Amino acid sequence: MKTKKSTFRRHDGKLPFNVSRIKEPLLKFGYNQQLEYARDGLYLFGPDRSDETMFNIRYGVIGTPDSVERFKTWLSTLQGFIDIPDEARPSGVTNSFHVAFPGFEQAFGVSWEFTQDVPILEIDAQELSRRIKIRNRYEAIKLSVDLFVDMLVSHQNREENPPNVWIVVVPEEVHRYGRPQSTVRKEDQEIGRITISRSQAHHVKDNPTLFGETDAEAKVYQYERNFRRQMKARLLDDRIVTQLIRDTTLTPSEFITEWGSPIRRLEDPATVAWNLSTAVYYKNGGRPWQLASVRPNVCYVGLAYKKTGPVDNDPYACCAAQMFLSSGDGIVFRGALGPWYSPDSKQFHLDKNNARDLIGMVVDEYAHKFGNPPNELFLHAQSEFTPDEWMGFKEGCSRQTQLTGVQIRSYSNNLKLYRPGKYPIIRGSVVSSGSGEVYLWTSGFVPRLGTYMGPETPNPIHVKVLKGNCSLKRVLKDVMALTKLNFNACQFSSRLPITIKYADAIGDVLLAAPINSEPRLPFKFYI
Repeated sequence: MKTKKSTFRRHDGKLPFNVSRIKEPLLKFGYNQQLEYARDGLYLFGPDRSDETMFNIRYGVIGTPDSVERFKTWLSTLQGFIDIPDEARPSGVTNSFHVAFPGFEQAFGVSWEFTQDVPILEIDAQELSRRIKIRNRYEAIKLSVDLFVDMLVSHQNREENPPNVWIVVVPEEVHRYGRPQSTVRKEDQEIGRITISRSQAHHVKDNPTLFGETDAEAKVYQYERNFRRQMKARLLDDRIVTQLIRDTTLTPSEFITEWGSPIRRLEDPATVAWNLSTAVYYKNGGRPWQLASVRPNVCYVGLAYKKTGPVDNDPYACCAAQMFLSSGDGIVFRGALGPWYSPDSKQFHLDKNNARDLIGMVVDEYAHKFGNPPNELFLHAQSEFTPDEWMGFKEGCSRQTQLTGVQIRSYSNNLKLYRPGKYPIIRGSVVSSGSGEVYLWTSGFVPRLGTYMGPETPNPIHVKVLKGNCSLKRVLKDVMALTKLNFNACQFSSRLPITIKYADAIGDVLLAAPINSEPRLPFKFYI
């Protein structure tokens, strides 16, 4: 933290607060250059390649014929310079979050272009449209995902050297109807084959019938009514990495309302190019950047939970641990299903044995990767830890590993911090009362950008060191740094650290379909 501090009192004159600021973390790019903003670093120096070799993007494309053509058109634009829009060009001001896209090879130093060697899997557009509009929404989405998954798995099984990442182009109709709350107009509905209801399927699951056909129908309800999550979940067993892109993202001008305006509000083309290019480069095996200030032998683990059912008092949930390194590498470990949710406290907690087993998997994987267990392990959770749970986590670590438990939560109550002038509080500002309640503004005014990217007065996140001897100063620096390791986009930062940001999404994928194996997969399979 900076040494300069100020102290003030609440309006009622009671509790004093200390206000300080965490310095903006730097990222490391090519040639060991360090900058705050990912787009600046990639534009000027390219990605960090301290332990990588040069490689091109090995990818395949799957979609309807029209979708594939849209992707080819968009990819051709990625080969050249994409300027920022005129309205985003501040007069006489160099600070802006907008950065022109120089071309994929110019930014990343490798080629991503369409050649005759690129595998293309074409989906029957009419059949996909029919399936996604089937009256039973579970059946509709399951059968729609089948079209993609069956072709991807078949290609994976027959090729010795399959693509590193598949571009899945999603038609707008599939996006519209492929979500849990989507409905299809009665006159547009298609008739499916499933005859039993969800409640009947639940009964059949616990009481199998003598009729295999009924049992087979019941299985459709084991899949979530979400096209994207279900596809991600069903490809975990076969280790297939995907990047889903909507048709409207590629060619927004082709999708217009009856009033002549685009049906979606998209970011400018340069920003879209930065975000998708970074995600594909990462999923292909590259590392766009890493943290400049790296402490050796440190890992960060975020706990993720997801209830298995919609009933509020149902305690059963799945759990997972997301391990991240300072380089941005991440692995997801699936834990056991169990009664981890407490309806009374609205929190998730493991028992001692499962806490030990889950963190033990993380430590073993780290030791396998680096030869030794980590010296420091930071455990990030949105709940506090019970004594038994914490004892399990400690037992799962090696003796040489210093374990620190940190609670990190979004905070949207009435605590606001203001400063004079046009813009809100600066990102990195910290308010602490000395009682362990610390509020960190991971969003706010960013001097490099010359602006604040949010729509309203920013809210802080709540950070509390629950267990361990690590200093609060070190924990806050790490949290700030982890907000800059989201390789699924090319942004300045996220509001939440990567250990917490995708916790819900990981749980959503793990429960979106039956998983036959116990996956221990890189983070890129889930996003």
